[in-house]
Amino acid sequence: MTLDQYRHHVKAYFDPLVAVAIRGRLTPNVLTIAALVASAVAGLFFYLRMEPFGIIAVAANAFFDAMDGAVAREMKLQSLRGDFLDHAVDRYADIFIITGIFAGGLVPWQIGVFALTGVLMASYLGTQAQAVGIGRYYGGLLGRADRLVLILVIGIIGLVLPITFSGLSWLGWLLVLFGVFGHITAFQRFAYVWAKVE
Repeated sequence: MTLDQYRHHVKAYFDPLVAVAIRGRLTPNVLTIAALVASAVAGLFFYLRMEPFGIIAVAANAFFDAMDGAVAREMKLQSLRGDFLDHAVDRYADIFIITGIFAGGLVPWQIGVFALTGVLMASYLGTQAQAVGIGRYYGGLLGRADRLVLILVIGIIGLVLPITFSGLSWLGWLLVLFGVFGHITAFQRFAYVWAKVE
């Protein structure tokens, strides 16, 4: 779907926050590490079955994740090292949040592993395209911004309407979706790159 392509539409809303961050001497790397800490806290809260706090921490992760790139662009501090750090942190964030959800028993571990592998393979193939000279490719059905928004929305729905369908909670079905669409996205990215390389 992915929401990443609409990033420029929300730039105007972030500009005042970016200005505040710059005045506060918050560097892009500091914001990236803040995103990592927020994701670890989210995973811990989900593991402890404290979903409301987990959802708040996911929102913090999404905020810091959006801010680090915006601040880097505004300060003209974009670099390969910062990009590398950002992607490494994003993958750990995915691991922390999804593992926290299923390790705490909110979702069967089999579904959690299915979701995690789909998410990681989709992300890996997006950056692997760059490694083989095609350029980074983030096409497909489900990107990271989509996943974060879905966790927030479905997590809130689950708090308001705590019901199950076929033995799975709202979050359970969300991770099923992550697994299915994550692997479909991975295949789409693989097919795109395969067609481009010789």
